[in-house]
Amino acid sequence: MKLLGNVDLLTSQTVIKFAAFIFISVSFFYLGKHWSDGSRQLIFFSRQSPSATASYIPTVGISPNFNKEFNISALISATEPETESKPVDPVKNDGKPVSASEAHSPQHPPTTPPPPPVIKSYGIVDENGTMSDEFEIGEFDPNLVENWGNGTEIQEETKTEGATSTFRVKKFGLCDESMREYIPCLDNVEAIKRLKSTEKGERFERHCPEKGKGLNCLVPAPKGYRPPIPWPRSRDEVWFYNVPHTRLVDDKGGQNWISKKGKDKFSFPGGGTQFIHGADQYLNQISKMVPEITFGQHIRVVLDVGCGVASFGAYLLSRNVITMSIAPKDVHENQIQFALERGVPAMAAAFATRRLLYPSQAFDLIHCSRCRINWTRDDGILLLEVNRMLRAGGYFAWAAQPVYKHEQALEEQWEEMLNLTTRLCWTLVKKEGYIAIWQKPFNNSCYLSREAGTIPPLCDPNDDPDNVWYVDLKACISRIPENGYGANVAPWPARLQTPPDRLQSIHIESYIARKELFKAESKYWNEIVASYVRALHWKKYKLRNVMDMRAGFGGFAAAMIDNQLDAWVLNVVPVSGPNTLPVIYDRGLIGVMHDWCESFDTYPRTYDLLHAAGLFSVERKRCNMSTIMLEMDRILRPGGRVYIRDSLDVMDELQDIAKAMGWHPTLRDTSEGPHASYRILTAKASLANDCFQIKYKSSITGVLISCSRQTGGGWRRTSDTLRFLERFDFLSQNAAWVIASFQTCLIGCAAHPITCPRIFHFLSYMRLLHLAYFFKVLGVTFSSLNLVTLLLLALLL
Repeated sequence: MKLLGNVDLLTSQTVIKFAAFIFISVSFFYLGKHWSDGSRQLIFFSRQSPSATASYIPTVGISPNFNKEFNISALISATEPETESKPVDPVKNDGKPVSASEAHSPQHPPTTPPPPPVIKSYGIVDENGTMSDEFEIGEFDPNLVENWGNGTEIQEETKTEGATSTFRVKKFGLCDESMREYIPCLDNVEAIKRLKSTEKGERFERHCPEKGKGLNCLVPAPKGYRPPIPWPRSRDEVWFYNVPHTRLVDDKGGQNWISKKGKDKFSFPGGGTQFIHGADQYLNQISKMVPEITFGQHIRVVLDVGCGVASFGAYLLSRNVITMSIAPKDVHENQIQFALERGVPAMAAAFATRRLLYPSQAFDLIHCSRCRINWTRDDGILLLEVNRMLRAGGYFAWAAQPVYKHEQALEEQWEEMLNLTTRLCWTLVKKEGYIAIWQKPFNNSCYLSREAGTIPPLCDPNDDPDNVWYVDLKACISRIPENGYGANVAPWPARLQTPPDRLQSIHIESYIARKELFKAESKYWNEIVASYVRALHWKKYKLRNVMDMRAGFGGFAAAMIDNQLDAWVLNVVPVSGPNTLPVIYDRGLIGVMHDWCESFDTYPRTYDLLHAAGLFSVERKRCNMSTIMLEMDRILRPGGRVYIRDSLDVMDELQDIAKAMGWHPTLRDTSEGPHASYRILTAKASLANDCFQIKYKSSITGVLISCSRQTGGGWRRTSDTLRFLERFDFLSQNAAWVIASFQTCLIGCAAHPITCPRIFHFLSYMRLLHLAYFFKVLGVTFSSLNLVTLLLLALLL
């Protein structure tokens, strides 16, 4: 019976497969060895250096590769000295070969030593264009030493004529877990405590950390973070652990803002405080009240003040309307974070003491539904800010209790609002139910016809209504341009590619050819984005929240629309360049002013793609590039992507910083070719930082080791984990580690043959394509026989 059992074992399918694999492998490697004698072989060259104590005797040995041709130019070090003793040539001048005995016989050095090599002098080029070694060296500063700690790059000035020296970190560490939702300029507790007053909302405005105290670590993701649900599903539900906060559910669940769906999701019914039956019904009511409000045509860009979870803006997207949803970071925590997680444009902002970071005449409609703002305080200074941002002829919709309730206090508030809007020359178009809608005048004629001394007055003609960076609110009415700039915009979608009138008011060097520059930029970015879609498969990335960090006229955002990418773009205009925001809004796009030397007003992990063209070559003159890169890492979603198009002289440093942050950077040529002065740095942020990879490397290693211990469930866990990691290119980025783990399992297979079927199961999940890529990464070149062996192995499995 024992003999029969052994016979059954030998005829089993597993043993036959294993024997066939061994036979095929041995056969083809044997054939490869005997048929590959004519192939090029790798040779190693060594040189004995002369010693100071022993005489140097050059010798020659006959190599097995004698009479074979080799290209050794690539093997010779570029740093060899120019003068070195020459070995004896194995072929004499008369063409006769040297015998082996002659070749190995000692050769005495010449009696006369060779002349010393010429010493080359190095220095600097003087004013005459000649090399000179007359220059001064700055004094040594012992404080400027390399720092490999956990911090940002630091640039300091020495006391000698303002010379600068830089040192940077090797690796950025993770921030404390308490900083998972950290916004540096809005969460500066020390600066907020020093405020003299907070009664006007000053604590919700920007208070950035002092220089040297900014973000110097990587903000971690919350435990259980998952890749966001793609649009349009994300409009209605998001993962709970991506924004793990339930206060809004408790406070606003009865108003259909948000609700908990199972254990791992939030759902958004689409309601609001004043439209609990849904945003769609509410929008239909507004259109019926004022037929001139044609969403998606004349009404294209909207501002939603006190937006909550941005359901108003979310449902306007289906009507070709893009809405900037804003709310302060107040007691309704994370409402902006919820909005961005849903894939809806939003920013943390507050009506307090400074101008909002949007230009004049930006929005076709401004909406406030129970936004808890006292519009009439301080002579209506907050409503005057609304008037500044509202386009000439635009609409202001107000849904609040004073509109429809008849309590004495609320009726007094309504009368104050009517009085103020009358002095602003606004026209009450319609009041119905709990909504009141006003329209702004098209020109200044009403303002100029008011009685003298009417408050608020017109602003000074020299006041620039587009100057918004850290500018205090002004209790005056911003003038409408006499030439009609800003009011005469084409309906959507024609306005996207129509050069607007306000293009002429932008402070740039060109004046006559501005329209040509506008069209050229649009064509330039349209071609580039089309190439990204075609060659880099952008449509497969499921991009939703996109930021252009140096937007220009908004050509990149327009190209995203033209190429039918289902994403919205926030156009950021740096303060270091011309203010092109009026042009961006006239095109029907959204944007904001910002200084990239400071933190951006958004939550961590809120953007899928960050695009920066020519940003770093400009901003590095003002601040450290690592400051900007750390901010990019903060606002980028785990697994998000970065495209940086910039000059060559910044790419090396950007790559170093990207690697220190755990990104995976790749340098690409532009369409101009490899000799162009620009390059494209693409990078992908790590999923939940490096802790993710460390965690799962350890997990898989344990499962692989279990295969040699005959654990039944080990391979099921391995295959499931590998499938999960493949989604994030984990296998291709860790090829060497996976191969080493596989070799460890093969050793386990030899020690315990019963586990070999599990080894083959593991190989089947690796796939032939992955194996080929792994060996390529490891530097293995395939011959035809190797490939045949690999193909047979794949068929066998």
